[in-house]
Amino acid sequence: MTAIKPLVLVDGSSYLYRAFHALPPLNNSKGQPTGAIKGVINMLRRLKKDYPGSPIAVVFDAKGKTFRDDMYPQYKAQRPPMPDDLRSQIQPINDIVDAMGLPRLVIEGVEADDVIGTLAAQAGKERPVLVSTGDKDMAQLVNEHVTLVNTMTDTVMDIAGVNEKFGIPPELIIDFLALMGDKVDNIPGVAGVGEKTALALLQALGGLDDIYKNLDKVPDLPIRGAKGIAKKLADSHEQAVLSYTLATIKCDVALDVSVADLLPTEPDNARLLSLFTELEFKSWIDELSRADRAESLAQDAPSAQDGGVASGIEGAALPFSGEADYQLILSQAQFDEWLKKLQAAPLFAFDTETTSLNYMEARVVGVSFAVQAGQAAYLPFGHDYLDAPDQLDEAAVLAALKPILEDANKRKLGQNLKYDANVLANHGITLRGIAEDTMLQSYVLDSVGSRHDMDSLALKYLDHTTIHFEDIAGKGAKQITFNQIALEQAGPYAAEDADITLRLHQAMSPQLEASSTLMSVYRDIELPLVPVLSRIERNGALVSRDLLKVQSHELGLKMQALESEAYELAGGEFNLASPKQLGEILFERLQIPVIKKTPKGAPSTAEEVLVELAHDYPLPKVILEHRGMAKLKSTYTDKLPLLIAPATGRIHTSYHQAVAATGRLSSSDPNLQNIPIRSAEGRRIRQAFIAPADHVIMAADYSQIELRIMAHLSGDRGLIDAFAAGEDIHKATAAEVFGVALDQVSDDQRRNAKAINFGLIYGMSAFGLARQLHIGRKEAQEYIDLYFERYPGVLRYMDETRMLASEKGYVETLFGRRLYLPEINASNGMRRQAAERTAINAPMQGSAADIIKRAMISVDRYLSDSGVDAKMIMQVHDELVLEVAPAALDTVKKDVVALMMAAADLSVPLEVGVGVGANWDEAH
Repeated sequence: MTAIKPLVLVDGSSYLYRAFHALPPLNNSKGQPTGAIKGVINMLRRLKKDYPGSPIAVVFDAKGKTFRDDMYPQYKAQRPPMPDDLRSQIQPINDIVDAMGLPRLVIEGVEADDVIGTLAAQAGKERPVLVSTGDKDMAQLVNEHVTLVNTMTDTVMDIAGVNEKFGIPPELIIDFLALMGDKVDNIPGVAGVGEKTALALLQALGGLDDIYKNLDKVPDLPIRGAKGIAKKLADSHEQAVLSYTLATIKCDVALDVSVADLLPTEPDNARLLSLFTELEFKSWIDELSRADRAESLAQDAPSAQDGGVASGIEGAALPFSGEADYQLILSQAQFDEWLKKLQAAPLFAFDTETTSLNYMEARVVGVSFAVQAGQAAYLPFGHDYLDAPDQLDEAAVLAALKPILEDANKRKLGQNLKYDANVLANHGITLRGIAEDTMLQSYVLDSVGSRHDMDSLALKYLDHTTIHFEDIAGKGAKQITFNQIALEQAGPYAAEDADITLRLHQAMSPQLEASSTLMSVYRDIELPLVPVLSRIERNGALVSRDLLKVQSHELGLKMQALESEAYELAGGEFNLASPKQLGEILFERLQIPVIKKTPKGAPSTAEEVLVELAHDYPLPKVILEHRGMAKLKSTYTDKLPLLIAPATGRIHTSYHQAVAATGRLSSSDPNLQNIPIRSAEGRRIRQAFIAPADHVIMAADYSQIELRIMAHLSGDRGLIDAFAAGEDIHKATAAEVFGVALDQVSDDQRRNAKAINFGLIYGMSAFGLARQLHIGRKEAQEYIDLYFERYPGVLRYMDETRMLASEKGYVETLFGRRLYLPEINASNGMRRQAAERTAINAPMQGSAADIIKRAMISVDRYLSDSGVDAKMIMQVHDELVLEVAPAALDTVKKDVVALMMAAADLSVPLEVGVGVGANWDEAH
């Protein structure tokens, strides 16, 4: 007897929000947000594939109030309004669901949960029901006929699953929610009862009614503060009962449709093709086109009766189906076969699996390869869990691979190959022949279009959900390292990494090749930088643990003094790190005016608010000083000693090429870009970066590079002449704007001119300039008008840039790097103006980023070829930091300056300042 197919009820509203927040912020070329659309539809496609033949219905929340709002007006009252970028994706989702032939339900006056609960109750009497959702509240529906499935996390939850996840059976889930409340839905619950307490009460006494019948037993329970909890329960009885009602999914909604009506219709492929084309879902378009061609061929092909044989399309690209030939290499014969494939391949994908994300500590436990799409292998040699199968010898494997990996003529492809290069170096292998990197291909194609990790790219370009690391290794404190993962799971995961990398390269390469300028950015800047950054990272920087310890102690003393000062100003002690307590002190006790509120309506104590208030009130100024000291202490003086690698005695930051939208490098562990240089405490941290014995620190820094790029891009004669004459540009600007002789410019005038120069680069308005200079808005606008009167080329450049950005949807650097601007034509004025400011600034920031990267490549080549006793140890903002032997200092200084100045050919000279010292601070 054939088993009855389950009814699948999809919580569309749950997935809508989860897809929007969990997936990359994808946009098509028109700037239309598409990430939530892709996430929701991908999930529906997955359900159709996983449950073939099952009826699937999609349920969404209706607009307007529900019966719960009538019962409790504060229900969901604090939820922020739906973001515009999400709202605009709802109609396309509805259209696609309808075109897929899936029943779509939107019932007024109730929530999607209630519709699903009602249908599940009706259908469960006759057939199994699967509720597809990410909402924990739905666990109350689970019974012997109803199961939850979450396609985003690949988890299925039956009765046993609810017990395992929550520690209680499904029938107590409502009681659980009633006790602890729900901040998202604004269900009040019992004040002071959290998740752990609610669970303990339910496990000890039963449901809500049982708890209230046995309140006298609560004080004796092994719960922290049990006596107080008993009182809280008694005081909140009405709230608890209300919360129970609000949390209960209604399973008897009067519906115009029945389970029998939830039958799919044939998909409207023509409509789907039109929608996918409009939204630019390329792979889904290709899939529909292939299906149409296959159907056409099947209809046109001679039948078997005619003696003919139907044939496929020769040479057609295969869609990614998830069915691939993945091998686990455990024998020498298999390895020998793959060595031949790698030797013969013009390009192969390569990936390492390791014991750690820390590239200085990580050991390789296996490697994966792919030489053509759909064919990949994982070769493990370091999995050491109990009863792990025999694997090939690590030393023998690496010895066999070393000639291939170190051969510059053997072209390798990877995803973030800099990491693989670093960990291979731990095994004495220097990775050469880095020919392609999919992370960098994605970044150059569109730095803001999505995240550039493999999981996001696979979804974007291949419509494929990869096996996530957490799926096989677990999460949080229970996560295991790769060497502990069973080969049955590790093999497909690792082989998929190599296969997907190759497929991504095949998908993105044609797009890069279509633009010679983008290809140049990729080939001439980003790819050559990979080994350069790897060397700088592994060189590391020497820091003084003792000096940092002293600095931490001194910062702690200063923070204590500031705390005492804050208590005195506030009239009592409070938690300086608590926004709530700080808000009460500032705006209630001290009656300081509120100048900004949080989205929830509370007075804001954000940094920009405190900066504004600090001009007129002493306490905000003290709070800011304390915050600054606390950040320095926790981020640098306390943390840097912990980051010193035992093997080298140095800190080794990680540089990220594919993070900042403009092309700038960022760094982490530690973040070198954020060490403040304007405060004495920040400069002292730089003093802890020291030169080793018999060497000095040399810092070479581009001077005012973005202003020089502005002069070049705008072609403004006044700016070009000022730079050509070697004048102090801020003094020159002050002389022009304020109409005084160069030698008569005051310090205040120079300071104001500097604010104007840099403010305009970042698109600052008169309002912003007025706030920065503490002057009236009218006076600030007069300064800006005078500036543009003296430098008309700058104004022309800004106007032309806004216009071009609006037409193209992107701006470019001097070297052709693009920054797409999805909001440049937004109907929302604030968002459009923010995009316009970015359009003006990005070519300057991006060009500066390109120039410093080109300089790094040249300097690295020079250091390698010349053999001088010097090495690059850091790149921060517009600065290169080197360790140099004193005997080589004059030569290195002269040559590095020449190379940095030659990194771009501008209409104004590039100026490089060089400092030398025993530590990084002295070198300025």
